[in-house]
Amino acid sequence: MEDRHIRKDHNKTCLLYHVVLTIKYRREVLTDGVIKTLTKIFLEIQHRYDIQFLEIGTDEDHLHALVQSVPTASPSEIVQTVKSITAKQLFKLHPEVKQMLWGGQFWTRGYYINTVGQYATAETIRNYVKKQGKQYTRHYQGQLALFDALG
Repeated sequence: MEDRHIRKDHNKTCLLYHVVLTIKYRREVLTDGVIKTLTKIFLEIQHRYDIQFLEIGTDEDHLHALVQSVPTASPSEIVQTVKSITAKQLFKLHPEVKQMLWGGQFWTRGYYINTVGQYATAETIRNYVKKQGKQYTRHYQGQLALFDALG
């Protein structure tokens, strides 16, 4: 298996996110030309920021990306960086798109982001933790509470 860790001076990480961004008003503006430009912008972002795009896919009104980044960049910062740079560049390079989207925004305010396990599931990590040391003692076991609270 390929090692996809990012190595810095004092850490080694493998943080992967599934990001979904939706076009404002769910307009179907992702033509072949816009997608080509968008992909080029994503690749330019890689050279300026600690954000790597491992996969980019689109539907007519939204985009999916598999993104790798570093711990100093929060998921919301990654999304904000990507949304702001791509919108500015797309409106500059494809003025016809801006005409289709009143209000001057390319993306909706919201987004979807989820962590992706490159090497293990939550259950694998839970079992790994259990097997550390000579005698494992569980001190706490939490549940995915935010899902229920926000649902």
